[in-house]
Amino acid sequence: MKLFPDNFLWGGAVAANQCEGAWEADGKKESICDHLTAGSRAKNRVFTSKILPDESYPSHVAVDFYHRYKEDIALFAEMGFKVFRLSIAWSRIFPNGDDEIPNEEGLKFYDRVFDECLKYGIEPMVTLSHFEIPYHLVKEYQGFSDRKVIDCFERYVRCVMTMYKDKVKYWLTFNEINFATMPMGNLEVLGIMNRENDEVANPLDDINLRFQALHHVFLASARAVIAAKEINSDFKVGCMIAHITMYPLTCRPEDMLLLQELDHIINDFCADVQVKGRYPGYALRYLEEKGVNLTFEPGDEAVLRKGCVDFYSFSYYMSNCVTTEEGHTTTLGNLLGGVKNPYLEATQWGWQVDPKGLLYTLNKIHDRYQVPIFIVENGLGAVDVRDENGCIHDDYRINYLRQHICEMEKAIHNKVDLFGYTVWSALDIVSSGTGEMKKRYGFIYVDKDDEGNGTMERFKKKSFYWYKKVIESNGGDLADI
Repeated sequence: MKLFPDNFLWGGAVAANQCEGAWEADGKKESICDHLTAGSRAKNRVFTSKILPDESYPSHVAVDFYHRYKEDIALFAEMGFKVFRLSIAWSRIFPNGDDEIPNEEGLKFYDRVFDECLKYGIEPMVTLSHFEIPYHLVKEYQGFSDRKVIDCFERYVRCVMTMYKDKVKYWLTFNEINFATMPMGNLEVLGIMNRENDEVANPLDDINLRFQALHHVFLASARAVIAAKEINSDFKVGCMIAHITMYPLTCRPEDMLLLQELDHIINDFCADVQVKGRYPGYALRYLEEKGVNLTFEPGDEAVLRKGCVDFYSFSYYMSNCVTTEEGHTTTLGNLLGGVKNPYLEATQWGWQVDPKGLLYTLNKIHDRYQVPIFIVENGLGAVDVRDENGCIHDDYRINYLRQHICEMEKAIHNKVDLFGYTVWSALDIVSSGTGEMKKRYGFIYVDKDDEGNGTMERFKKKSFYWYKKVIESNGGDLADI
């Protein structure tokens, strides 16, 4: 049975701070990520208020997409990409974030990138804020905790949307916005720097400040949607949620209620506001119980109602379990871990592999929102090794992707309106969570190690040729090669 529609958008994804490098080139200034040190599974990344000469900052060089974009996009075209999801580095366009005049060299760079994509018939999908808030906005305003930053974001959005109105159709406002429902989302989503604690994963948290800043991010997202419709009525703007799919560990009612609470706050809250245009009742009750006093200014509710997104996009890597019981084995995951599911295997980094969880998640999102859906991140991080012939036999990645694509087919059979899929990632890039290169996700191997050694040369992995076949067959041929 033919399931994937003829116009289904197959492709891959990256983020500017993880691939571009050139952190101070052509007028760009520092972003949040330029202050994040390298880490590992055993060592948390650290945010330093100053760039320290003895520390390693992976985003400074990354994999040099800034200078190699033509080579990389040609490889994406060889695979047959229909869409390429990337982000614009805000500080490449407005170096300080609150500048009045944009940086022309930054605008020219992305113009060249989009032209290169379009030359091959690749549709760009642009994330406007992918953990890349200009550092000046963090230092001067504590990011989105200050309403002034909403205006800064809107100025940036209107600038790039106007500049690229005939080249980019699909836009995402804030990457994994629901990260901000947890303390560790303070810095990367909201731009709140806690000067008493540099550890990104364990910040000191002012819950009232965090949710007030998140309210401002909701407004910034809504104003981006409103601006988009004014600039080009054909634009499609989506939210982007890190869907942390969870199951109750037991059938105890307490576990089910805990699951419902966590699922609502972590997964549903941000999407409810962005898709439906209002705060849901359970969120208002949650904030009241936490002692959060949100300030709504006149007109805020109207902006949220008017600025609803056109589609729902999300990342999906794994699932975990929750329970009220203590003493159970835990596991790691995207943004946060949970209790280990005894029925699932895990990756080298402790993320549980659950393809059927993707089907469950797609069904749930479709039932809840009834809008088009796009999977913008899904992939496997692993240690890839080149053999004596220079080949990378990443069958484990092929198997992971095959299983998830099979579940996507089932969702489409269920009449879920799924219109695209971008694998994380298009090529090897710096891992966001750990800052490593050895945790590789791409179809294309980049010759660079965690110490920065290597030629930066690109090599096609076995998965490169497999995904090319998947796209050519529009998902009809998932067999090994």
